[in-house]
Amino acid sequence: MSARCILLLGGSFDPVHNGHVGLARYFSALLHPDALRLIPAGRPWQKPELATAAADRVAMLKLAFANFTLPVQIAVQVDEQEIARNGASYTVDTLRALRTELGPEASLALVMGADQLQNLHTWRNWQQLFDLANLCVATRPGFTVDQSGLNADVTKEITRRAASAAQIRATPCGLIYVASNLALNISATDIRQALQQGRATNQLLPEAVLDYIQQHHLYRK
Repeated sequence: MSARCILLLGGSFDPVHNGHVGLARYFSALLHPDALRLIPAGRPWQKPELATAAADRVAMLKLAFANFTLPVQIAVQVDEQEIARNGASYTVDTLRALRTELGPEASLALVMGADQLQNLHTWRNWQQLFDLANLCVATRPGFTVDQSGLNADVTKEITRRAASAAQIRATPCGLIYVASNLALNISATDIRQALQQGRATNQLLPEAVLDYIQQHHLYRK
C-alpha cells in the first residue's frame, strides 16, 4: 500500500458550492485519504475571467470546509499554488509540483466531474496526468463510458486504466475510478445568475459561504 493517499480537488470555486463539498465527501468516504488538498485556480486557461478575487474564493473555500468531518478525521488544506503562479493554470504543472512535494510513493487522487472528463483531451499534455496521479471521476447517474460521447483516446485510457477504490488508494498514479451514482448537478454559473437575480440559493451553498457572499456583496450586477 502507498505510504499516503492525498485527495485533490481543484476548480475555480467561483463560488464553492454544495456540489464541491459533496464530491470531496464522497471520495473521502470511498478512499479514506490521509489529506484533502483544495486547489483554487489562478487563471484557468479554458474559462473566461473569474467573477471574484482570489482572496474571496480562498476565504469561501475555508468556510465551506471548516466543518468537513467524516468517520475518520482527515486534514484539509487550501493550496494556493495556482493563484501564486504567473500566467495560466495548467493541471499538469500543478501535479508535477505536488509530486515533487509529496514524493513518488504517495497516491495522488485527482477528482473531476463528467464535464471535465469530456474535455480531458483538450487539456495541456493530458496523457501525462497519468504519470503523476490517479483520476477519480464523478459522473451523472446512468453514465456509461461507451455511450458518453467521450474522445476516443480518452475512452481507451479509461478502459485500460479502470481500477477499484482500493487499487487507487494503494497505487501512486496511472489508474482511473469512475463513480456513476452521484446525483450532483450544481452549476456555479447558475448560482451566480441566481444571486444576481435575488433568487434563493440556500440549498446550493454552504450556509457560511452564503453569509460571506451577502456580507461582502459578491455576485451583484
